[in-house]
Amino acid sequence: MRKLITYSLLIGGLMLVIFFSLTLGAIHIPIKEVILILGKFVGFFNGEVNETYEGVIHIIRLPRLLLGLLVGAALGISGAAIQGIFRNPLAEPGLIGISAGASLMAVVVITLELSLLAGLSNLFGYYLLAFGAFIGAGIVAFIVYNIARTDGRINVATMLLAGIAINAFAGALTGLMTYLADEQQLRTITFWMLGSLGGATWQTVWSVIPFILIPLARLPLLGKPLNAFALGETQASILGLRPNSVKLQVVVLATMAVGASVAVSGIIGFVGLLVPHIIRLAGGVDHKFVLPASALLGALTLALADVLARNLAAPIELPIGVITALLGSPVFLYILIKEKKKLFR
Repeated sequence: MRKLITYSLLIGGLMLVIFFSLTLGAIHIPIKEVILILGKFVGFFNGEVNETYEGVIHIIRLPRLLLGLLVGAALGISGAAIQGIFRNPLAEPGLIGISAGASLMAVVVITLELSLLAGLSNLFGYYLLAFGAFIGAGIVAFIVYNIARTDGRINVATMLLAGIAINAFAGALTGLMTYLADEQQLRTITFWMLGSLGGATWQTVWSVIPFILIPLARLPLLGKPLNAFALGETQASILGLRPNSVKLQVVVLATMAVGASVAVSGIIGFVGLLVPHIIRLAGGVDHKFVLPASALLGALTLALADVLARNLAAPIELPIGVITALLGSPVFLYILIKEKKKLFR
């Protein structure tokens, strides 16, 4: 019953935030017009609509909303899966260096695009930054996974320590590249590091869909193995589970989802860490529920954060990473204080 109520609240909240996202902004669009425009967009309505409103929704707000939903869902479900294999509620994708690797490569692209990477810029064009961030995430995941692999087994503690080292190294290189950047590049890097959906276009949405939909479809199928994982690797093996296979699948899928998300939206913190906590408190620890529910809450959280980022200081747009940190850190501290005995026993 708790799970059904949680799903109902998540879906209802998501629909509400979707309408807020499409109506609120520099140009306020009435809900009736939003419904008519969406109906026309999907082919259910053929009447006349306000052309200005239609342009704002179709060109600006709808691709931005869809990108926020995709990125939020990817971060939420990846955080839940990473916490599952680490059996640690404080784990998240950034812990094993995925976000740091993506950030480093993105900063390298921003800094060197007009000089050393001019040829690649001509080849990949608009997609160079996204491609660089995705490759950075993949390289780090490969390195961390292989460092943690000993005699055919994956040691989670070693993976965690390798991730910490990679985070420190990537952070240092990111700082160096930032130091070498000119004023314009520095502004781009700063805004990108704080996270934003401001560059969302239909092109961006279509470019990221394959890399996010695959993890969104595959990770929920690992709910049962991750439930067995909670008993420990030895017990999971006795139950017929192949722990290394589960770890590899989670790392690859989480890397795909987080790498693609960082590539198009920059660094957005707290979603992958906090969302699974809230879901477990609301509906229990069954990963068959936690994984899809985390995707829903992640999408809702990021869409809501984007609405706030666009409207709190209008016409100035706040970085969405700042909003998620301001919303997430107090809630996380509250959960940590309230549940610390359960989290660390």
